[in-house]
Formats: sequence, structure tokens, C-alpha cells
Amino acid sequence: MDQTEESEPTERADATDGSDATTYTETIRAHGHEHVQATHESTFEVTSDDWLTPAGDCILAVEADRVPADFDPEFVAAAQNTDAKITAEIETAEHSHTVTGRGHPDLTFDGDRSGVGRTSDHVDDRTIMIDADAAAADIDRDLVAALANGAEMTLTLRVTVDE
Repeated sequence: MDQTEESEPTERADATDGSDATTYTETIRAHGHEHVQATHESTFEVTSDDWLTPAGDCILAVEADRVPADFDPEFVAAAQNTDAKITAEIETAEHSHTVTGRGHPDLTFDGDRSGVGRTSDHVDDRTIMIDADAAAADIDRDLVAALANGAEMTLTLRVTVDE
């Protein structure tokens, strides 16, 4: 998927607290959909597809402007560190929810349609984090309601590693 003018490239920030940590950031913009339910108990997903059926109970938003395959190689390499902390900040105009997970050496970020956060340690080409502390069912219900009403969503992924 091509990056749009609205997408932000990967950002890198060194820690300002005296530690040797470095954070890499990827930003995805997407839209809610009337079929957003967010009831899945072990995953959450953002897809570039422009459609959603009621069966997609882990999907938070559609029409994502970026997918894992678009992510900067520095972000990917950092996320492949076993000690990487990955956060996903899910935001609409009035609501936000943060999910925290970790990286894994097998993360490829090759998914060209969607990105999936997982509470398990399962990894495939769509996986953006494992051992997440929340799944779709755990997302703030006011945020989910806004997405079900078609709200614009920003997903900010941050991977932090000690250098």
C-alpha cells in the first residue's frame, strides 16, 4: 500500500531520561465502520480493506492508510528485539486507549492488508505485537462506540528498545 501525504514516516527518539533507550514510531490513520464490535478476546486488528462484516469481531477500523509492510526497516528491526516494548495508542477525537505488548525476533511486518495485536505469542506476517495486555474486547467501550459510528482513528505504534 502506498503511503499517503497524511502519513508520517517512522520517527526515532532517543531517551531524555539518561537511559540508553530508543523509541521508533509508526502512525496509521483509519476509519471506523458500522460493523465494528470489538468483542474478540485475544486480538485487535486494523485493516486496509474498505469493508467489514459482522464476523470481523477483532477489527477496530478499516481503510488504514498504512500496513505493516510499509513500516520503516529501523522500526521492524527494533520490534524484532526480544526485549522490545511495543505500545499501541488508539485514538479518536474524544477517546483513547493504550495497549502494551512486546516484540519478538519472528515478527516480519510483511502483512500487506492488516496489522494485528495479539495477547498470545503467536506470530504471523500481520502481527504487530505479542503478549498484548488488551484485545479488542478490552478496548474502552466509548472508543468502540465512536468507531462503530465511523469516527476517524489514529493508531500510533511505538517500539522502545535499550541500545
